[in-house]
Amino acid sequence: MEHSAELGRRIEVIERGYEYLLAYAAQGRQDDAGTEVRRTLGDMHAALEDIDALLAAVIGTASAAAAREAAGFIEAVGDDARKARGSIGLVLSRSAIGSLLVDNLNASIHLRALLTDVFLADQALRQR
Repeated sequence: MEHSAELGRRIEVIERGYEYLLAYAAQGRQDDAGTEVRRTLGDMHAALEDIDALLAAVIGTASAAAAREAAGFIEAVGDDARKARGSIGLVLSRSAIGSLLVDNLNASIHLRALLTDVFLADQALRQR
């Protein structure tokens, strides 16, 4: 799959996943039995793996200058993705995933920073 298409797919997984997590957090559930929350979190966890390298590849196709100018942002995406991925991993490690746990994940600065990065990258790349 072309780098740009793969990045778009991953961004979609992350954005859709976050929307699902917001709704899940509002349900007042004590556990995740009969829900899609583990699959959603697993998909998000996978989508974050090496997303910074993928973003660098996509930006690098524009020009070497664009890649140089975006280097700091790409580094921040990598750091934010690593932290958000770790937070998601912690939630996935629990035997029961309740709404309050997901609500705290949603409020995590690490996940919010990553979402902001993804939204910015998505909009910037659409305007090429």
